Amino acid sequence: MFGPTARTVQDQLVERRVRVGLGLVTAVLVLPVVLILGVLVVKGGPMISMEFLFSDPTNGMTEGGIFPALIGTVWLVGFALLFSVPVGIAAALYLSEYAPDNWVTRAINLAIINLAGVPSIVHALFGLGAFVLFAGFGTSILAASLTLAVMTLPVVIVATRESLQAVPMEFREACWSMGATRWQTIWRIVLPNSITGILTGVILEVSRTAGETAPIMFTGAAFFLPFLPESVWDQTMAMSLHLFVVSTQVPDVPEALPYGVALVMILMVLTMNALSIGFRMWLRGRRKW
Repeated sequence: MFGPTARTVQDQLVERRVRVGLGLVTAVLVLPVVLILGVLVVKGGPMISMEFLFSDPTNGMTEGGIFPALIGTVWLVGFALLFSVPVGIAAALYLSEYAPDNWVTRAINLAIINLAGVPSIVHALFGLGAFVLFAGFGTSILAASLTLAVMTLPVVIVATRESLQAVPMEFREACWSMGATRWQTIWRIVLPNSITGILTGVILEVSRTAGETAPIMFTGAAFFLPFLPESVWDQTMAMSLHLFVVSTQVPDVPEALPYGVALVMILMVLTMNALSIGFRMWLRGRRKW
């Protein structure tokens, strides 16, 4: 039998080098995340307890827990998703399935891309002017959630559009040849086969929404509010703003307190993402192609 040729040996050597190089790049990307989580667990882990999670801040926010901020973050993220996901999916459906390929559509796509790069402080000022002052919502959960929804809308639109375009055109043509309308094809074929990509955009939105500070600082988050909101017209505390406050604005804060708040916020985001990823994997397992 013939042994491997010199070219085959050289190709295998290049393959091993590429694999090692990509592994090193991955390690460089993962290592900072592991270090950050390690520091938070070591310094903030002792703060985590049932009392810390389910009690109000006390003694000028130097003691007590984070329950109002925790619930407020859930309010903000939930309503931001409620506003942005339907609008983002509808916009992506129009751009992908209905809009003609002309300069207007290209201008809209460019505007969406540019909107994704706008700094969060600019979105905060927009939310202050559009929702707090012009619409008359005041500093409230509603105004803050709408501001977060506008800020994260490009992520949902882009992710949804890419997943819609990934569905093979043959699927659409087969439905049209059977007499199905365009909307029936979208509802029965295109959307079910693109739901995993749509959920990817939702996951990215949850991660960004839960960690934003500037947009909610101007529109609905409170510095200190030791009670839970009763409606979308109320202000609320939020984890990101609470972390900023106890880290920079409140004197004599125990060293472990900011680390504990940061650890809970990251764990909350990871939990939301894990649930979304699990649901996405379940849906992906049901796909037919």
